Amino acid sequence: MRVALGTDEVTSLVDEIEEHLEVAGHEVVRVARPQPWPRAGKSVGEAVASGLADRGVVCCWTGTGVSIAANKVSGVRAALCVDAATAAGARRWNDANVLALSLRLTSVEVSREILDAFMNTATDPGEAAMVAELS
Repeated sequence: MRVALGTDEVTSLVDEIEEHLEVAGHEVVRVARPQPWPRAGKSVGEAVASGLADRGVVCCWTGTGVSIAANKVSGVRAALCVDAATAAGARRWNDANVLALSLRLTSVEVSREILDAFMNTATDPGEAAMVAELS
């Protein structure tokens, strides 16, 4: 899977996220590294919406700013997730296609759990009609 990665600052966590995605077999497309948070979120959103990437991951200090910026792009459903259960639910029930992470709150180990849940959880087909209402 092609994954767009954007962040407003490069930290060891961002490096770990990129490495974990690559080890898991994903192709990482760096679209914003680093860029101010509005640009990072928007760039990843545009990459996903245009089909350049299948999914996206955005990071900033809280994760909120990049999530809001990504969600401004039509066709993007960004979810700020702090644990694997939330990430799995965002995929399963909301067909989230961009994962937002907090650089302040997320540990390396938790980021791996969140990434695995987000990348490996399929969307529930029964939720498709509700997700379509967002378009």
